[in-house]
Amino acid sequence: MPIRPGDQIVHKAAWLYYTHGLRQDEVARRLDISRASVALYLRKARESGIVTIATSTHLFASDVLARRVEDTYGLAGVWVAPETGPVFEPAIEIPALAASVFLSLAASGQKIGIAWGRTVYSIADVMSYADLQDVTVVQLCGNLGAPYSYRPDQCTMEIARRLNAKGLNFYAPLVLSSERLARELRDEPVIREQLAGVSDCDLALFSVGMVDEDAHVVKCGAMTADEVHALRDRGAAGVIAGQMIDATGELLDCDYNRRVISADFASFRHIPKRMMVVQESAKLDPLKAALAGKFATHLVLSQSMAERLLAEAADAAA
Repeated sequence: MPIRPGDQIVHKAAWLYYTHGLRQDEVARRLDISRASVALYLRKARESGIVTIATSTHLFASDVLARRVEDTYGLAGVWVAPETGPVFEPAIEIPALAASVFLSLAASGQKIGIAWGRTVYSIADVMSYADLQDVTVVQLCGNLGAPYSYRPDQCTMEIARRLNAKGLNFYAPLVLSSERLARELRDEPVIREQLAGVSDCDLALFSVGMVDEDAHVVKCGAMTADEVHALRDRGAAGVIAGQMIDATGELLDCDYNRRVISADFASFRHIPKRMMVVQESAKLDPLKAALAGKFATHLVLSQSMAERLLAEAADAAA
């Protein structure tokens, strides 16, 4: 029987505790969650009948695959959505799994940074409500004027609502018309303070964007398709928080990036837990670029994408 995405972490905890023989504190460290959460998941596993001699062959395959991705790419945690059953719908199953994982990483007293995009908003849309205390959810990049539900401010405020948290938006555009205007706006005290506070976050949620005509920066009017194609020809491989990166995960040296109001990458990488979610199969190259740049500590992806990542790593090592 296929594992429901929302139960994936319950299965992981049960597998590590009952099959691998880890103690509850060891399971907590491995999954980067609290010991109380481990106890809760183990009780749920017993009550729901998850704990059986035949504990989930689907989970085992995904568990082994996830561990291989962790080891290959140096990640703290990987969750793989198993592609089982007659129909696998990544746009449904991966956000559900990611929402469950995100809630296991979020805790009272945290400051949480949120990027933007369809994937992030899909996660927010299926996320259960959590009664956390003293949590602030902050926007990691400037805003866009396009009327899409996955605008940066919309993503931030919806997740804040789900967490019973205070939301803090960026009251600045994502892209300015000139480098001079961008520099001046970054020097404004309110914006400067908000950008400087990114490194104080405890947790970040984001995805990586593609560099083509389907990119969010094109659909939301920040760039034209021709401009994106030109940057791709110059080496752009992905988009992180509205900024173009090359295949090594470094900030692309281009006029567009110099006009963007977004989190400094050094500050971004300073966040202890950085959860990246990828659902589209077309994002292999952007995903590889983001991993090369060490943007993620935690990753949620599909089984086929995990297998492709490992195949690429094996080819590179050959």
